[in-house]
Amino acid sequence: MKRTFLLLAFIASAAVSFAQNEEEETKPGFKENLFTGGSISLSFFNNTFLIGGSPVFGYSLSNWADAGIVVNYNYTSYRDYNYGFNDKLRQTVYGGGAFVKLYPLRFLFAQAQFEHNFIRQKFIPNSGATQTYSTSGNSMLVGGGYTTGRQGKGGQPFYYLAVLFDVSGNDNSPYTDAYGRTIPIIRGGIQVPLFQGDQWRR
Repeated sequence: MKRTFLLLAFIASAAVSFAQNEEEETKPGFKENLFTGGSISLSFFNNTFLIGGSPVFGYSLSNWADAGIVVNYNYTSYRDYNYGFNDKLRQTVYGGGAFVKLYPLRFLFAQAQFEHNFIRQKFIPNSGATQTYSTSGNSMLVGGGYTTGRQGKGGQPFYYLAVLFDVSGNDNSPYTDAYGRTIPIIRGGIQVPLFQGDQWRR
């Protein structure tokens, strides 16, 4: 009887251990929570045209939060039609930063993103010589958007559309027009989980 009890205890212990190991194997680890993707920026506002791209690399902190780093490249064209000046401004921006996204619902998110960008401007007056200028500046973008459905940590690929505004008040921000007014930034992109194989297709 004692041997039978010990055998049953051993089998039960082995079963529990196997179940725990199986749970740990199926539970997403660190690399399963990594994701990549990126967005395309497009904006038309007050005679200003902006287009750019922002690849990202990040980590899903929880079922309702993501964080990561971003690299930026943007091109802006502005023309001043006021008073018949017809002056032009061309601006190239590159840089990077970090972001946090919160998902109160699967299809909605709020975003905060800090950036430091390097800026090269070319001013083309209607009359006179072309001038070039280089600088750098910080931006704090806040806003939110819509997704096709984030399923939690890991999850599956999804698309998103966001509207962001620079609230830093920095005169050197690349997200303002020639008068310092904030330009709404519309970004559409995709987020793709990494190291999950075919898991998200099941």
